[in-house]
Amino acid sequence: MRAPRAASPRSRRARAALTSTAAFVVLAALVPATASAADTQEVDAALPYVCAFPSGPVPATVRISAEFPQRARAGEAFSPAGVTTAVELPAEAVAGLAGSDVTEVRAGTALAVAVAQDAATATAIWRGGSDPVPLPASGPLTLTATGDVPSVTGRGDGDLTFTAGDLALGLTPGPAPGPAEDSGDGEVTGVPAVDCALAEDAPDEGLLATVPAVPGPAGTSGPPSPPASGGPSPVPGGGPRERQEGRSGEAPESVPSAAADRDVPPCRYDEDNPPTPLSLNAYVTGYANVKKQKAASYLPPSCVLIDGGEFQFPVDEPFDPEQLVMVLTTYGEFSHQGRPETPPYDSTFLSFDFTPVKATMVLKQTGPMRIDARMTMRYSDLFTTTETYVRVPLIAQVTALEVNGVPLDVGPSCRTEESLTSVEPDPAKHPGDHVVLYGKAEQAIGEDVVGYTLLTGGPLAGEVTIPAFTGCGTGREDLDRLLTASVSGPGNHIKQVQGQTCTPLVPVFETPETRGQCTEDLQPFQIPVAER
Repeated sequence: MRAPRAASPRSRRARAALTSTAAFVVLAALVPATASAADTQEVDAALPYVCAFPSGPVPATVRISAEFPQRARAGEAFSPAGVTTAVELPAEAVAGLAGSDVTEVRAGTALAVAVAQDAATATAIWRGGSDPVPLPASGPLTLTATGDVPSVTGRGDGDLTFTAGDLALGLTPGPAPGPAEDSGDGEVTGVPAVDCALAEDAPDEGLLATVPAVPGPAGTSGPPSPPASGGPSPVPGGGPRERQEGRSGEAPESVPSAAADRDVPPCRYDEDNPPTPLSLNAYVTGYANVKKQKAASYLPPSCVLIDGGEFQFPVDEPFDPEQLVMVLTTYGEFSHQGRPETPPYDSTFLSFDFTPVKATMVLKQTGPMRIDARMTMRYSDLFTTTETYVRVPLIAQVTALEVNGVPLDVGPSCRTEESLTSVEPDPAKHPGDHVVLYGKAEQAIGEDVVGYTLLTGGPLAGEVTIPAFTGCGTGREDLDRLLTASVSGPGNHIKQVQGQTCTPLVPVFETPETRGQCTEDLQPFQIPVAER
């Protein structure tokens, strides 16, 4: 599936601007949390859009409904609730969807919502999906999509405004497919995604809501807290490592240079999850030590889909006359067969130093993957340093187990009791159990980046505690204690490598003069190689 082209001059201008600033494409979104205000304001906005269907531009009405708090406190996060995006398509658009065997259609939506407070701005992506709707023989069609949306944290006492922007609309005939209902080559069947741009005569230019922010508790309006002293600083290559006398799985010997015949799972947006102009995708791979086994487990290349955005000036930080400082926060999600998880992978160890154990595992994401970066550039020589923290809650599920070649039935619910955990350098701002990975990059003017940035990829490192296992075994055989004794515990070093990201709507293809970022079918061009 190829990504759609721009729907209007407005969309083309936005994407041209994105191309010129591609080195800073990432999302400034905010901490997920529940709404903190008791009173709510209900929004029901019917906005005119123009959608670029293959047959030509078609006017449509997009009705956006949500509940916002009447007011918010600075430093406290809230989420718009009950968000629905109803796309009302006219008869001429519906006629193009009809086919001899098409009786119903479902939608996936990605709405760009601009969030602003004083001079600070960010773009949040509101994604949703609809149930299948019968396709009428004639006349209009309304598709209503629902889904969770990013939340917002005001950093001052100015008004927060939410404004609707471009909409990516994916249309797929029939009911939702199962994991195996693919075209065979990873290409999802259906109608190509459609770009919809807010019409120039939209009321209030698409303004959805204004939420006044009042001062919060003392200390909530300052800049982000630095890493706490005494916590881990897992600089790639610099943290404590355990002996890796054994390992499970083998990393690829080289990086393939073409899209065909790549031994990796698909990594692309589709009709149910269409890309926006700021969307990114990338592969990540690496090793995770299991300290008790004195060995490492190999994580094969896994797909990560990222909602992009832009660097922002830090709020309420004093001006630094010697360097430029910019920050960003963005969100990502593992993606395997439509689920937020990695592909299954095998880990083989000598348990208790003499018994061979082979476990097939999956890492499942149970909450938002948050990526925080801070970039500083010296005015004197334009030398740039970027530090990035990736935070993600992950449980490890065991789907199959062999001990000394004998299969043991672990059942369908064998997993860690809680998320794998790291020592959090800023627990007040980032509570809860999650993995923390750290990457650092440096770049001299005119030279390539050395280290990790979200766009260029690179190594990330950290250390995790593996919780106890639960739900393992069937009938009278309880395998929880076996897995807990063999694997669970602290001090497990992780080193992950992310590849160069692809921006599907502004793709960079491989040429003799250009390093490839995207394949022809808009997957990440680079497949990273795991490093120890």
